[in-house]
Amino acid sequence: MIFNKNTGFRDKALAVSILLGTVTLIPAMSLAAVMVGGAEMYPSKNIVENAIHSKDHTTLVAAVKAAGLVDTLESAGPFTVFAPTNGAFKKLPAGTVESLVKPENKAALTKILTYHVVAGRLTAADLASAVDQGGGKAVLKTVEGDSLTIMRKGKGLTVTDDKGDVTKITIADVMQSNGVIHVVNKVLMP
Repeated sequence: MIFNKNTGFRDKALAVSILLGTVTLIPAMSLAAVMVGGAEMYPSKNIVENAIHSKDHTTLVAAVKAAGLVDTLESAGPFTVFAPTNGAFKKLPAGTVESLVKPENKAALTKILTYHVVAGRLTAADLASAVDQGGGKAVLKTVEGDSLTIMRKGKGLTVTDDKGDVTKITIADVMQSNGVIHVVNKVLMP
């Protein structure tokens, strides 16, 4: 049912399609904006266009710019990005971020950032399914070349890096025009 007499149309995107005389079969979930860092993340915008508006990802955006990865993350992709928050970067030893964004450390910064990216659009449901099929864990190859391990913890998902550090996915399925972002609370290290 798309119309509820008490609340009106349940699916606004479908309601607009009906009013315009077109019906599309795009899932409503993919059309919804999600709040991240106090800003709406729109599925019609790419990873960079959305991330620059998140107050929780200013360090990540600055690092992406310093590494010269803006054009890559604005391209068609699709990409799955495990996006560390500013708080995640603050957990690194003092001076780490300031050192990494220096031009002479661009290669190291690029390695760390591309370690947070997996080719393809993997939603939380895709990740959970891969964990189930993998007998409790799923190993993903990153764009950087090393791997990340996804596992369940309670009702959520965790990501373990090559160093054995574990981070939680705190906000899943932030859909983008060129992929999906999963917000994490630690910086992953290859």
